[in-house]
Amino acid sequence: MNDFMVPVLIVTGIGILAGVILSAAAKFMAVKVDERFEKIRAELPGANCGACGYAGCDQYAQALVENPDLATNLCVPGGAGAAKALSEIMGVSFEATVPNYAVVHCNGTCNNTQYAVDYEGPATCAACSTLFGGRGTCPNACLGFGDCVKVCPYGAIDLVDGVAVVDKNLCVGCGLCAKTCPKALISLIPVTSNVYVRCSSQEKGAATRKACKTGCIACRKCEKACPSQAITIVNNHAVIDPAKCTNCGTCVAQCPTGAIHEYKCPVELAAQAKAEAAGEEKAAE
Repeated sequence: MNDFMVPVLIVTGIGILAGVILSAAAKFMAVKVDERFEKIRAELPGANCGACGYAGCDQYAQALVENPDLATNLCVPGGAGAAKALSEIMGVSFEATVPNYAVVHCNGTCNNTQYAVDYEGPATCAACSTLFGGRGTCPNACLGFGDCVKVCPYGAIDLVDGVAVVDKNLCVGCGLCAKTCPKALISLIPVTSNVYVRCSSQEKGAATRKACKTGCIACRKCEKACPSQAITIVNNHAVIDPAKCTNCGTCVAQCPTGAIHEYKCPVELAAQAKAEAAGEEKAAE
């Protein structure tokens, strides 16, 4: 009996000693965590979208704790509410930001353009773009496989008639879609802006018109007509400065190809595309 008790007592003693050592180590070697980190983290949405410039919410929270001068309004999904809460935690003045939303600079729907090649491969925009830049006649067109749709954590993007369209009411401006698009067709603009160019072609007018019915042909009519001088032509392409644009709609009316749009929700665009298709079928008859 004693032969069995000795090993048991030895193992028990080692266990107790190890427990004491670990407890002491946990107490004296513990890394102190700034209590502000947990408070900051609780105010962040947890989207881990990277719009703040950091890999995720944890990294942004840690950066704020370590750098008191870091802006507290970098969280786009959190908006003004999160920025105000972070400012109070850090004891700094609150600076509001104008929220953004994403827009797709392409209107190459099935009715406006066509495919140049038959693509057979992985059903992703990233894969298709490696084949001569895409399958469409326009080298700067939306590829229509929905990589942006899949990456959006808020369900704000849909494919309407072969082209990605953003629902402004659901988009928080995190920018994940813009980072994902292999053709760089998506950008972020202030929610106060309703007018944008739905084209990214940088070809000359004749080539753009041949590839797409609603492409920007750089005719400069919008540039000349804009009362606030918010439009310029860059690389055969109209560019609108949101800081100057007043959403007056003059450029929309002046554009001969319909490349400039005033924001419409995906439901409205789907109805418009259906009506255009029906009109073309009737005209063909």
